[in-house]
Amino acid sequence: MLNIFTLANGRLVQEEIESLEELSKFQPIWVDLESPTLEEKRWIKQYYGLSIPEDAMDEDIEESARFYEEDNGELHIRSDFLIDDDEDPRSVRVAFILNQHNTELRSRGVLFSIHDEDVPVFRLLRMRARRAPGLIEDAKEVLLKLFDADAEYSADTLENIYDELEVAGKKVLEGNVSDELAGEVLGAIARQEDLNGRIRRNVMDTRRAVSFMMRSKMLNAEQFEEARQILRDIESLDNHTAFLFDKINFLMDATVGFININQNKTIKIFSVASVALLPPTLIASIYGMNFKFMPELDWAMGYPYAIVLMAASALVPMWYFRRRGWLK
Repeated sequence: MLNIFTLANGRLVQEEIESLEELSKFQPIWVDLESPTLEEKRWIKQYYGLSIPEDAMDEDIEESARFYEEDNGELHIRSDFLIDDDEDPRSVRVAFILNQHNTELRSRGVLFSIHDEDVPVFRLLRMRARRAPGLIEDAKEVLLKLFDADAEYSADTLENIYDELEVAGKKVLEGNVSDELAGEVLGAIARQEDLNGRIRRNVMDTRRAVSFMMRSKMLNAEQFEEARQILRDIESLDNHTAFLFDKINFLMDATVGFININQNKTIKIFSVASVALLPPTLIASIYGMNFKFMPELDWAMGYPYAIVLMAASALVPMWYFRRRGWLK
C-alpha cells in the first residue's frame, strides 16, 4: 500500500496512490509505504529517484547501521514502534529516508517511511494532523511528531500495565491464594513483564533516533527544543519502567511465596501423618516378631488388644497436633 500526505490549509491530507500517474499529481511531504510491492518501489524510484534498500528493515542493532547519512544527502533512520496487542505485543521496524539537501531530486523535503504492517502511532498522527491545523509544517516535523506520538503511546501502555498489575496485586494480597489462582496471576505478571521490557527497549530506541536527529543539525531552533522535550518525556518513561519492574518482581515473589506456603501445608500434613503412624507401626512391629515365648501370644484378647493399642497410639498424636493447630 502506498499512501501520500500533503498539506492543505495546515492539515495533513491523505491520498492512496494506485498508479505512477496519480503519484505525479501531488507534492507530498510524507510518502508512507506499508508492505510495498515491487511495482510501488519502482514508482518511487522512477518518480523521486529514490532507491529503497533491500535491507531497509533488517534487525541491525549497531547505530552505524540504523542511523546514517548517505553521500547524496539522504538521511536514513531505522526505528522500532510498539504495537500493544493483547495476544501478541510486538515491535515493528520502520525505515525512514529523508532527502534534505539534494535539489536535483524530487525527493527533497519528502519523508519516506517503509514498514511491513500498520502502526498505531501512524494512525494516531494522521488523526491528529487532520483535526489540528498547523500541527505539521514540513517532513522533519512529521518525523518528530511520530517519535513524540510513540513516546505518548508507550506512556499509555505503561498506564495499562500498572492497571493490570493492580488487579493481579489485589488477587495476591487478599490471601488464600490457591495454586490455580497463583498460576493465573503468574501468567498475567509474566505478560506484563514482557510488555514492560518491550516498552523500555522501544523508548531507548526512540531516544537514539531523536538524539541522532539533534546531532545531525537538521532541526531548526523550535524543532530542536521539541526534540529535547521528547527526550525529557522518554527519561520519565524510563524511570517508570524501572518502577514497574520493581513492582513486577514484588508481585512475582509474593505469588511464588503463596505457592510455597501451599506446598508447605501439603508437606506438613504428610509429615504429621507420618509421625502419627509411627507408634502403630512400632506396636505392629513388636507383635509381629516370631519369638516363641511372648506373653500375649496365646492370649485370646491379644489381637483386639493390639488393634485398640495401635488405634489409640495413632489417635493421641493426631488429637495433640490438632489441638496445637498444626493440621490447619
